[in-house]
Amino acid sequence: MSHPPMFDAFLRAQLEAGLALAEASDLLDLTPLPDDPPCRFVARFQAAGLVLDDAGLIQRAERFEVGIWLPPDYLRRAEPWQVLTWLGPVQVFHPNISARGPWICPGVLHPGTPLVDLLYQCYEIITYQKVTTAEHDALNPAACGWARDNRHRFPIDRRPLKWRRPRPTPPTAMETAE
Repeated sequence: MSHPPMFDAFLRAQLEAGLALAEASDLLDLTPLPDDPPCRFVARFQAAGLVLDDAGLIQRAERFEVGIWLPPDYLRRAEPWQVLTWLGPVQVFHPNISARGPWICPGVLHPGTPLVDLLYQCYEIITYQKVTTAEHDALNPAACGWARDNRHRFPIDRRPLKWRRPRPTPPTAMETAE
C-alpha cells in the first residue's frame, strides 16, 4: 500500500518503537501484518485480566489479543472504534471493553497517538489499571458495577508492561567446584 511520505515515515517509526517495546517485555508479543510499512498489528498480552466463564462467573485469564489499525488519515483523526479491535477472549470482563462487540474504549484518543501509547493503554485496561466506573461511559455496564464494588482488587496484574522475567544466575566457578 502506498502512503504519503510523512505517513510512511510515521508508520516505520511506530513499527520500530512497537517492536522495541515488545522486545523489552515478556508480557507483550507484537505482530505486524504484512504491509510495507505495516499499519495493522496484533498485540498479544500475557498478563492477568478478567473473563466470564461458561457459567457466567468471573475468572482470571492470562492471554488477551487486540488488533490495532493506523488508518491513512490517522494523523488527522483517530476514532477508538476504528483503531482498536478486541480480538479475544470473547468473554472478557471489563467496563472499557464491549461485552457484545469488538470495541475498546481507551478514553480520548488523539490523532497520531503513538503505537507504544496504544499498547500501554490496552495493557492498562486489560490489567485493570485503567477502569471507568461511570456507567454512562462504560461499554460493559455489568463489569462497570462490579468494578465500582471491587476497586480494592485492582490492578489485577501489577507488573509493568516493560518487564522481563528474572533470569537465573549461572553458578560461579567456586559453586560448581563444590
